[in-house]
Amino acid sequence: MGSTVSFNRPDGQSVNGYLAEPAEAKGAPAIVVIQEWWGLNDQIRGVADRLASAGYIALVPDLYRGKSTVEAEEAHHLMTGLNFGDAAGQDIRGAVQFLKGRAAKVGITGFCMGGALTVLSLCNVPELDAGVIWYGLPPLEYVDASKIKVPVQAHWGTQDEFFTIASVDALEDKLRGAGVSLDSHRYLARHAFANELAVGPARLPATQYDPVWAQQAWDRTLRFFGRTLG
Repeated sequence: MGSTVSFNRPDGQSVNGYLAEPAEAKGAPAIVVIQEWWGLNDQIRGVADRLASAGYIALVPDLYRGKSTVEAEEAHHLMTGLNFGDAAGQDIRGAVQFLKGRAAKVGITGFCMGGALTVLSLCNVPELDAGVIWYGLPPLEYVDASKIKVPVQAHWGTQDEFFTIASVDALEDKLRGAGVSLDSHRYLARHAFANELAVGPARLPATQYDPVWAQQAWDRTLRFFGRTLG
């Protein structure tokens, strides 16, 4: 369904990404999809394909420049080596600007590390029209909530050990205090509850896929994007 494309960052550097398109791409809205710390793998390509089958043009920028992993230690190393400010302000903004050339409205969504980058992008990419955060947030001192002018939806696991509900409370207080339109949902679930690979012995101990909550969160996400991106 998808293909590799290249696009330019605002500074002119070229970045590759995975582009998935719906059957009727003309006039379709678009969404930038941000990877988990594993990289641009088949699971995140599947998320883009899912959005394409729902009628959206979806682009996953390759933030790790071709690297991906199934090992937690290496994933942590790759994530630690990523400049989040550069990723949000350059890679992701470039992806949004690329999609703006084809779509009237562009949203963003991301999972885990990608959730944190979604928050940063909502602060730093003025071309965005909406965003959906999945169980990930950056340190609060990097969040200038006054810059978020578009509607936001968020999905959190109350049993998440990586991003605790206390930290979620603090983020949401900051967003609401700045007048951000926030539609937030909490699930009796662990981290990565929407990642269908977080099952069996290979999963990280603190993660757990939950198909019921994942479906509900996806239904809410698609309704939200339908309403905000049209």
